[in-house]
Amino acid sequence: MPSDVTVAFTMTGSKEVKSTVPVGSSLLDIAKDLGIPLDAPCSGNMTCGKCKVKVISGKTEGKRTRYVSEEAYEQGWRLACAVDVSADLVVEVPDSASAYRTGIKVDELGDTARGMSFAKLKTDLLERGFSVGGTVITTVLELVAPTNDDPEADKERLVRALAKARGVNERDVRLSLGAMRALPHAIRESEYRPFLVIEQTDNGGLLVIDICAQPQQPLGLAIDIGTTTVSALLSDLDTGDVLAAGTAGNGQIRFGADVINRLVESDRPGGLVRLRKAIVDECIAPLVKSLCDAISKDGESIYRVTVAGNTTMAHLFIGVYGNYLRLDPYIPAFFELDGLRGADLAIGVNPAAATIIAPAVGSYVGGDITAGILASGIAKGDEWSMLIDLGTNGEIVLGSSEFLMACACSAGPAFEGGDISCGMRATDGAIEAITIDEQTMEPKCLVIGADGQRPIGVCGSGIIDAISELFRTGIIDARGRFLREGPRVHVDEWGTTSYTLAWGEETDSGEKIALTDSDIDNFIRAKGSVFSAIRTLLDVAGFSIDDISHINIAGGIGNAIDIEHAIGAGMLPCLPLDRYSYVGNTSLAGAYSLLVSPETRSELSALTRSITYIELSTIAGYMDEFIAACFIPHTDGSLFSL
Repeated sequence: MPSDVTVAFTMTGSKEVKSTVPVGSSLLDIAKDLGIPLDAPCSGNMTCGKCKVKVISGKTEGKRTRYVSEEAYEQGWRLACAVDVSADLVVEVPDSASAYRTGIKVDELGDTARGMSFAKLKTDLLERGFSVGGTVITTVLELVAPTNDDPEADKERLVRALAKARGVNERDVRLSLGAMRALPHAIRESEYRPFLVIEQTDNGGLLVIDICAQPQQPLGLAIDIGTTTVSALLSDLDTGDVLAAGTAGNGQIRFGADVINRLVESDRPGGLVRLRKAIVDECIAPLVKSLCDAISKDGESIYRVTVAGNTTMAHLFIGVYGNYLRLDPYIPAFFELDGLRGADLAIGVNPAAATIIAPAVGSYVGGDITAGILASGIAKGDEWSMLIDLGTNGEIVLGSSEFLMACACSAGPAFEGGDISCGMRATDGAIEAITIDEQTMEPKCLVIGADGQRPIGVCGSGIIDAISELFRTGIIDARGRFLREGPRVHVDEWGTTSYTLAWGEETDSGEKIALTDSDIDNFIRAKGSVFSAIRTLLDVAGFSIDDISHINIAGGIGNAIDIEHAIGAGMLPCLPLDRYSYVGNTSLAGAYSLLVSPETRSELSALTRSITYIELSTIAGYMDEFIAACFIPHTDGSLFSL
């Protein structure tokens, strides 16, 4: 037997990718090393069934799993994580295996995009006393043309004129390298009336970011780096108006759906580089280009960037080793980071663009939450309220203008479909809402997309609906076990029981969409983690749930969440529905606030210092709360009756 073999991957619309590897190598690991877009939210534990590939030629070693039928196995279908290479292989990667990264979506903006009113965000900033616009300064500067009697160099001429015009000392005026390179041509082409883009530095000085012959529209870029989904927007820095917004799947998901698996990957040789390429080259840079193309602008016109993301995502985005985050005592490399420029990012913006990373307050309460607190305004209110961010991770904030407390719970990726066998992001083809007829057990599903869109999978809001409805109709019991029989309830050869939401002839892929008992278990643990975190945080603060005047639901779970179903499943406290609001992507909203309002940066710094971070694992009684919450809706039924 040879010691090395050749593996070739073929993908729709891409060139074949080959590699020579040792016999016995894992097919999934080979794909990771080559950057093959192969969904693996369970990180190779054979529990999600999403890394399906088709062996076109060659021999493999590995067992058939419950995610591959006998018929499909005979046709060459395998889970990449269950295959060890023993001979030369040609492997086809189906579109479904790379669906996590597809579909960069740029919204056609009127006033609203993805459930967020950006005009309202701008109005809210103004009503809270913040200014909008002015995070960069734009001006046309009048220069005196040089002569033989006045042969001063271009830079010194511009610095002298700008210092006089702005009332600062000449030594406090600097030019970026890009501005310096543009200077000679720009001032002459403009007939010595160049257009300048300027940033005011922390010491009151001026940094000239760019020099142009003609006036330009200065753009800013706000990014929310979610574990599953990345969202971004472009704004006019003069007016604060949002010009384009879009989303894309986080390419890092092939290294695992949760931050722990990605941190593990970062510790492998070359892992940190692979993870940064996955988020930058495969996701953010193409998304930025798509946003710029949508408004016929160039990335060089982006002069300011703000980024919000959890602590792990912030580390991986800029390529900082963060594996100590997952090791006791869970210490990150940084909470706050200053001094970054566009040249450090490689995402297609102006090299001199100031880049602000929203600060974190804990290992698992990051800049996405501090930005969310800023955007939601809960730190300004007199009444006690909560901000609950539901995405791949779960974070809860309790507070008012008096104080703020925050914690994070290990909800896992169930709310964004990561460890659900039929789960997916909230994009076209996702089932986002479900009701089940109690008598017939037949489901009625609402699918995201244009009329006639066939379902591909189920997103977070649909999963919540489905499990709440399965319990309400008596199809499953409080432990998530199936009770009723019917044509949609099926037990396979592995003993796995499932409920079919859509038959194969109804779906986009031709395969049925079904929730398994394992999926239900994963969801119950995730919702139990959220509810027990809410209860524990309230207990630490000495509050009861009735003391809370309002609960804001934020995050990647999508604005289609049905609060009544979330309560019915035992995920959210049983309160009158009018105490709940869905507030959209507050992480992106906070990044937008930092982008367009000069005062918000100091406001966010002060706010961050005022937050008390609670590490749930150190709280006596938390595990008891968690175990009690791992039933539908809870072991204490009185908590779910008004």
